Amino acid sequence: MWFLASLFVWSAAAQARMPEPPEVAARAYLLLDVTTHQVLAAREPEMEVEPASLTKLMTAYLVFDALRSRKITLEQTLPVSERAWRMPGSRMFIDPRMQVPVEDLLKGMIVQSGNDATIALAEGVAGSVERFVDLMNQQARALGMTRTRYLNPEGLTAPGHVTTARDLSILASRLIKDFPEFVPYYAIQRYRYPGTPAANDTNRNLLLFRDPTVDGLKTGYTAAAGYCLVATARRQFGGLGEGAAGERRLLSIVLGAASENARAAESQKLLNWGFSAYEAVRLFAPGQPVAEPQVWKGQVATVKLGRPEGVVVSVPTGQAASLRTEVLRTDPLVAPLQKDQPLGTLRITTASGEQVSEIPLFVLETVREAGFFGRLWGALRLWLK
Repeated sequence: MWFLASLFVWSAAAQARMPEPPEVAARAYLLLDVTTHQVLAAREPEMEVEPASLTKLMTAYLVFDALRSRKITLEQTLPVSERAWRMPGSRMFIDPRMQVPVEDLLKGMIVQSGNDATIALAEGVAGSVERFVDLMNQQARALGMTRTRYLNPEGLTAPGHVTTARDLSILASRLIKDFPEFVPYYAIQRYRYPGTPAANDTNRNLLLFRDPTVDGLKTGYTAAAGYCLVATARRQFGGLGEGAAGERRLLSIVLGAASENARAAESQKLLNWGFSAYEAVRLFAPGQPVAEPQVWKGQVATVKLGRPEGVVVSVPTGQAASLRTEVLRTDPLVAPLQKDQPLGTLRITTASGEQVSEIPLFVLETVREAGFFGRLWGALRLWLK
């Protein structure tokens, strides 16, 4: 049966409802607190849309994975095929006479949104564009992007080439988490490959020039998709108790805005609202037990439940002191229990009863099974209970 244990209840003075998000002039949007894994606001998050050059986030994910596995290296040069050279739309302006380092192709794809650089990378990683697209769809399924289908690596319009705001939030947050060493490429404001047009050197993400806390990620535009932007920003937060300060990252996804300036302005609006309307609160330090329930037939009497990285949540500003936390778990708990085994959920609500978050808990220290007589005694006590 389910066991519900109340850990602590702070002052219930604050009774305000969850903050109302701002009006956003876009077909769909989503604001994710990457630090706490909470969606703070969304409209039409499951609506299928054309991703345009936001497609290149998945292309980059696969290239980063190839770099980490040493399938390719940053210094390695790749040829520019006829297919890459003839790509329409945004370009890095490379041609078949060139052998271009992978790092430059990455910058050309990320900063200049170069379709030519994207094709060269896809061919270099997978041998062909078609094989690379297969890998893109496999990776999308592995990440849980259930409503995404890729037909090309660059994002040009193609019937059936679709994604959603929610799927993009999964991809972007995993890209940040899985490949932190490559995230700084998305903050580059200007880049061009030697010998290419000097006027083609500026990152299309206007927020990189307006907000020093913004460090990515990607713009997109086609006539069908409208103006799109996945933007991310990092700012410091305080918290409860000494040593609770840390870094908080928000991710905004704006799809189908009316202009280049509008997608930047609406993204900035969402990010500013998220940082001001919600505050990050550290409830438990890394490795700190959230609960220590009784365990049966074990070498010890209790098991420590928590999270190795601790527990941080985003709550409406001013409501941190009114949070209620509860642990939901199955009972009885019987040894053995392995470290990092998922076991229970931490439910966090406001004083007014509105749910803030539900966070999985894990076994922090292995509980080994007792010896024969210990198990026998535990079984008897459990039967009597």
